[in-house]
Amino acid sequence: MFLEKLLNMGKKERDVINDIKSHIELLCAAFESFKTAMENSNGKMMRNITVLEREGDDIRRHIISHIYDGAFLPYIRPDLCKFVEIVDTIFDTLEDMALLYLDMKLPDQVKGECIRVAFLNFRMCEMLLITFKTMINGEDLREKTLAIRIYEKKIDDMKFGLIKEIQKVPIKSFWEGNILFSFISSLTTLSDIIEDASDHLQIIHLSMK
Repeated sequence: MFLEKLLNMGKKERDVINDIKSHIELLCAAFESFKTAMENSNGKMMRNITVLEREGDDIRRHIISHIYDGAFLPYIRPDLCKFVEIVDTIFDTLEDMALLYLDMKLPDQVKGECIRVAFLNFRMCEMLLITFKTMINGEDLREKTLAIRIYEKKIDDMKFGLIKEIQKVPIKSFWEGNILFSFISSLTTLSDIIEDASDHLQIIHLSMK
């Protein structure tokens, strides 16, 4: 069991586990800030996503450094690094979205639905953290990963409605339309990356049995 192996791990392994948890917790905080910034049209809070991303980048480098400094057995290191890199990709995408948001005015026709997607993305991130903690406890992940897939399917269904809706929005220039489409596309694609992270936790979980 993962928990039994964790209890026998050294300080480096425990540091990596704690840092990965902190990395996901920081990502959840960034998702919540993003959602709240959209709800309140708060540019200052949206700009703070960049600060959180930099903090996440520092944690990622620390984790990778510890792993390649001898934490965990060699066969599991690539999977752990891959998971950390997926979480980092989520952070990067969220930062890109925040910058796009600051460079445009989100049309009223789609604002409510975009906030709902942002809320579901936040919930998915929380579930990813719960899944990680469940793995550390040596428990079964199937219910948690199923919940993440359900959230992803919901967002996927909303994606097509949003794309149809933005086609009705009057656009003044090519760049205005391009920024809006890029924002909507990234907002509704984040769930796919979170699902990938969840799937990778399952791989790690199985490899540690």
